[in-house]
Amino acid sequence: MEKKIKESVGTLLAHIIKVDKRDIEKEAPLFCEIMGENFDCSEEEAKAFLYDIVDKEYDLDAHVDIINQALCEDKLSKFHLLEQLNHVIYSDRIKPQDYQIFEAIKNKLFAC
Repeated sequence: MEKKIKESVGTLLAHIIKVDKRDIEKEAPLFCEIMGENFDCSEEEAKAFLYDIVDKEYDLDAHVDIINQALCEDKLSKFHLLEQLNHVIYSDRIKPQDYQIFEAIKNKLFAC
């Protein structure tokens, strides 16, 4: 289950990088830091994971559902995850679409 959560959190954080077509090398240090703090990923592992996520298709809603199921009763962890997502959003140029995505994710996470 932890592997699924790790993949889902990574996908959630990488989604903004992907949809904004951000410079992956510029965004990688923050992504690696967050993944390292949450899942003890090495920098190399997290960076490879980021490139993999950006290159593949995924169902963001399915990943949010996995996170929501894992953290259903843990509101503090949900807030922490949203804080990290927000950190990724404001680490580079911010687009209105970014906060629409943020709000949709927030609403799904707190529907539980």
